[in-house]
Amino acid sequence: MTSGRSNGEIGTESARFKPGDRVSVRVGNPSTHYRTPMYVQGKTGRVDALWGAYPNPESLAYGGDGTPRQPLYRVEFVQKDLWGDYRGSENDKLLIDIYQNWLEPGG
Repeated sequence: MTSGRSNGEIGTESARFKPGDRVSVRVGNPSTHYRTPMYVQGKTGRVDALWGAYPNPESLAYGGDGTPRQPLYRVEFVQKDLWGDYRGSENDKLLIDIYQNWLEPGG
């Protein structure tokens, strides 16, 4: 497990998750800009790293100031959990960076 490196200061924005935690990606299709791919929405993975807190790109895309800053995590998914017809190794993983506002505690 990687602990990650903190490039962004967490400050008053508290990280809800730590490496090793199971998280689920919320499902949503806002009419505005968003950074979370549909193929991970509704899926459960494991936090691999916490990178820090950064300006929210969903706010920045529309000229906002990026507040509140959002903790950014690297989340690991098992490929077979993402793609129903995946024929690769059981050990194949996908690592993707996801902001906290898209994550919920996983089961």
